[in-house]
Amino acid sequence: MRNSQLFFTSRRFTRRATLSLFGVGVLTTVLAACRQSPATNTAQTITPTTPSAQPTAGPSGGTLTPTASPTAVRAYRVETVVSELELGSHRVRTFTYNGQLPGPELRVREGEALRVVVDNRLPEPTTIHWHGIPVPNAMDGVPDVTQPAIAPGTQFTYEFVVPVAGTYFYHTHVGLQLDRGLYGALIVEPRQETLSYDREVTLVLDDWLDGIAGTPEDALRQLVGAGHGDHGMGQNTMPMTPGMGTMPGMGTMPGMGTMPGMAGGSPQELTPDLVYPLYLINGRSVDAPFEFAGKRGELLRLRLINAASATIFRVALVGHRLRLVQVDGQPIEPLEGDALRIGMGERYDVLVQLDNPGVWPLVAWAEGTDATALAVLRYEGSSGSLSPVTTRPSELAGELLHGLRVRSANAESAPFTPDLELPVVLSGGMGQYVWTIDGQAYPNAEPIRVKLGQRVRFRLQNMTTMPHPMHLHGHFFRVGQSPQGALRDTVLIDPMQEVTIDWVADNPGHWAFHCHHLYHQETGMMRIIEVS
Repeated sequence: MRNSQLFFTSRRFTRRATLSLFGVGVLTTVLAACRQSPATNTAQTITPTTPSAQPTAGPSGGTLTPTASPTAVRAYRVETVVSELELGSHRVRTFTYNGQLPGPELRVREGEALRVVVDNRLPEPTTIHWHGIPVPNAMDGVPDVTQPAIAPGTQFTYEFVVPVAGTYFYHTHVGLQLDRGLYGALIVEPRQETLSYDREVTLVLDDWLDGIAGTPEDALRQLVGAGHGDHGMGQNTMPMTPGMGTMPGMGTMPGMGTMPGMAGGSPQELTPDLVYPLYLINGRSVDAPFEFAGKRGELLRLRLINAASATIFRVALVGHRLRLVQVDGQPIEPLEGDALRIGMGERYDVLVQLDNPGVWPLVAWAEGTDATALAVLRYEGSSGSLSPVTTRPSELAGELLHGLRVRSANAESAPFTPDLELPVVLSGGMGQYVWTIDGQAYPNAEPIRVKLGQRVRFRLQNMTTMPHPMHLHGHFFRVGQSPQGALRDTVLIDPMQEVTIDWVADNPGHWAFHCHHLYHQETGMMRIIEVS
């Protein structure tokens, strides 16, 4: 199930190397100067007499409790550094935040200001993007679009009010740096919690190749050199007619459809264009998995974040059902199932009733492969070790939860009437591993221009044979044309599928809109939306 190879699904290229990774770092918190008026729900007031505070271990092993100024500014200092880390029995050199993988979990309360001072100690420029948070444009972290990249040896301060609660994450937006170790959880606590649960755990999923099967740049060169024309339908493919909803007779609500052959609308598993040598949960491999505790009778909240570069996961907690309650940080009508499909950039919050004592595997199976990431739930009082997971758990064959099944808990009172409606065609392949939006490959692509305040409808049409998790910066969108469509910032669109997203252009600036498959983004599947 695991080895030290990186496979390309053209089967032309296989790389071998040695592996290793894992380390623990310290996130220093800094006291903020008074620049904002006091918030209604302020954090604990601490007089700014010292530049740091002691870290507090959190559910994912890297949470740090920040100090707060009297103005409720949560302030952190993050260093981007080259680190030597361990993964199981292996060791690699890679990029990290504060020397740990994932980066430290940052926590802030809804309505507070978040200030993060970034010290770049890498040999190359970097940025931080606050994935899913509708920040002011200058704080969005897209190099050469919203800011110049942070040069080596320099510092940059991100500061913004966090307007929404939920599960988010932060990551670099420069080149292929995400496929190293530059990501971490960002948890925004609500002013008033509406969910009832006893404990929570953050689980960050990842795929890993850096230092095991060459570098991400090696992988990209081989993908481009191999030519993956079988994954795309080329520039000459005719787009679907707007309003078709992909194929007749299929779909879960207006504006959404599923590809042919999906029994009951359940997405098929397709072999990805990259099969990684290693899959991780909270920076831990299957031979030294992350472990978390539970107690019989408790209700457990799992915050699932897919920070992987090129892997869709199917997640199941053996011996337990999952109750999905939030998607991309936003509340939904609860939905129960046995397993969960999560695309790159997506976040899902589930509740689990702990009623089956023992030691249980939580698997994140890499879709279309025979490999998995692994974590372990150990009930209090349970001893013994977990048997190796060598086959797919039966839960993965059970009822599957996925993004196009969910409905918002906060439905609109009236149907959305767009001021601007655009078909957006996703295509690519063409034998040279180029991925496009409307036939244009970024950075040689025209901006999509909308007016501030316009109500916009995109009809996203995937004309390739690969799934694409599409992410919009600076805004939420409603999936489908139903008032009950879920509010999202990332949506996974399967091959030959059309998905409609509705959004209000209420945040001025230049915003990235792209596939969150890092290698698709890097080879063209990105556009800039100008809201002015």
